[in-house]
Amino acid sequence: MSEAVLITTVPAPDGEHRSITDLDELTEIFRGAEKPPAKFRIGAEAEKFAVVERTGAPLDYEHGVVRIFSALEKLGWHPERETPQGPVVALQRGSASVTLEPGAQLELSGSAVEDMHAIDREFTDHFRDLAGVSRDLGLAWLSAGFHPLARQAELPWVPKIRYGVMKEYLPTKGRAAHDMMRRTATVQANFDFSSEEDAMRKLMVALRLSPLIHALTANAPFSERRVSPLRSVRGDVWLNMDPTRSGLIPPLWGKKRPTYRDYIDWALGAGMFLFKRGDRVIQNTGQSFRGFIESGFRGERATLNDFRLHLQTLFPEARLKNTFEVRACDAQSGALTLAVPALFTGIFYDDKALDQAEALSLGFDLQTLEAARPALVKNALRASIGSESATHLAVRLLEIASDGLARRARLDAEGRDERRYLEPLVALTIQGHCPADMLVQGLAVGQELPVAELVSRTRLELV
Repeated sequence: MSEAVLITTVPAPDGEHRSITDLDELTEIFRGAEKPPAKFRIGAEAEKFAVVERTGAPLDYEHGVVRIFSALEKLGWHPERETPQGPVVALQRGSASVTLEPGAQLELSGSAVEDMHAIDREFTDHFRDLAGVSRDLGLAWLSAGFHPLARQAELPWVPKIRYGVMKEYLPTKGRAAHDMMRRTATVQANFDFSSEEDAMRKLMVALRLSPLIHALTANAPFSERRVSPLRSVRGDVWLNMDPTRSGLIPPLWGKKRPTYRDYIDWALGAGMFLFKRGDRVIQNTGQSFRGFIESGFRGERATLNDFRLHLQTLFPEARLKNTFEVRACDAQSGALTLAVPALFTGIFYDDKALDQAEALSLGFDLQTLEAARPALVKNALRASIGSESATHLAVRLLEIASDGLARRARLDAEGRDERRYLEPLVALTIQGHCPADMLVQGLAVGQELPVAELVSRTRLELV
């Protein structure tokens, strides 16, 4: 899910606690994040499930997460709490963090770095940090977009303030809410933008391409120990979520040149979860943020800081905050995890590649993509978008990204450029396969698997 925001009291920039009087004030969140291309950075995020290897039992908070966090603290990670006496719900080391999703999925949110080689080092260090305590606890880590073993009743609820609100509110807006919260896992990436035009252009390219990119990275073919007819159960979950805060953001598609205000207008229509005043967390699930601005709530008025928090409760396939975030991909194996940020880096951080990706994306209208999404979730690259083969489109997109990475010419110590991180995904795609196809080789739809075999097929190798 990757929505592990801490509800803490932190110093805010001047004016952020002042009541909003003009909607144009909200654009300052994005304008203040603009930076020149020379300062562009990449941030990667990846979630994973842990199970007791012998039994397949899911990781719990009290006996599992607490012990993992305690071990990581000895390696220089610092505990984070939402309240002074509250439970530890995240760790921080430098600008990287380890956070928890509602079902105890563990996420590394990496630092903002210059290239894919730095992301590789960061993830290698993280896996090494986890390896020792995982052996001690008898844990296996699973890399799939949907929990291959656990039923809802078997999973914990992580004790975070916002998750309690989401647990009650989101099921009223979409039947798959609890599955989204506790049984999905993803790889995401964050990028910078230089201007309003640059931000909105990247956002629209990402939204148009997200159903295709999800298909070529589909990696969630199991549910409750059985082989699903879907290549991505996670993808199906996201088709059944609150439509006002997820999906492809339809209101932007009718705009010739969408603006920050267009994105803000969409965001204002989504329902709120909560806001904070001092040490008080105030639940507010009865209003859209627009209603909060217009009418207030229990004597409180909406502030810029409230809206900044609200932006992080929106779950479209790509979104704006102080960075531009892409969110379409299932969790992946170790090698393919790095392919996700590499793919987007090649597209978004090379001018020619962005031009080409935009041209490719403009061939997709909203109606065609919405009609194609269920088949892409079920069949991945064997599906089509309109009359176009998804495999053909995916191969072309990977060519664009690979060429973009080559032109970036960021070399590691051995003289290799960033294309090496994309190569495992390219090798699959040119055969017409997505990652899930490899996981279900030799299996039949509906087949129930032993725990040991499921763990073996989905295991994330740490070292």
